[in-house]
Amino acid sequence: MARKTPQWEGRIVRVLVCTERKSFVTKELPEARVSFEGLEGDRHAGLTRAADVRTPWFPKGTPIRNTRQFSLVSTEELAQVAETLGIPRVLASWLGANLEVVGVPRLTHLPPGTRLFFPEDTTLVVEGENEPCIGPGRVIEAHHPDVQKLASRFVKAAWQRRGLVAWVERPGIIRAGDTVKVVLPRPVTYVLPSSGV
Repeated sequence: MARKTPQWEGRIVRVLVCTERKSFVTKELPEARVSFEGLEGDRHAGLTRAADVRTPWFPKGTPIRNTRQFSLVSTEELAQVAETLGIPRVLASWLGANLEVVGVPRLTHLPPGTRLFFPEDTTLVVEGENEPCIGPGRVIEAHHPDVQKLASRFVKAAWQRRGLVAWVERPGIIRAGDTVKVVLPRPVTYVLPSSGV
């Protein structure tokens, strides 16, 4: 008998998009249309992207499949980051997020292959953790110039709390307030064969 795939629900607090090429800070929308390229109008949309430091196995600039079409963060994890930094709040827009989700425990720890199902057809597939870098830390620091070394402290404070990146499996619409169904992939344990086999 097949084991039931674990699943539960969260809720979309905010839908955000960045249309500027010189900034990653996002702006809130009530809803957004999603295509196979990603969130329409967003700077990270596209079927392909250029290889960068995250993909050192390719020469920098090589066109590769874009599995970073969406950036997702958790309301609960944002609050934890803010508390660690000693500031009142960290906004999803400051991190360049496209979706802020509430009610999904330890969002950043969702494994690759997790599927996110939305009411109006959209399905996203988690690629993996969006590791923190100093860029969002500088944006946070600009909003709190009285707090020392926020930019450099952000990377440690946001470690395994920065959220996820995902790609579009099925297009549709995502709205603020939508329920999102989270379905984990079947767990697989891979063991190398013993020598001589």
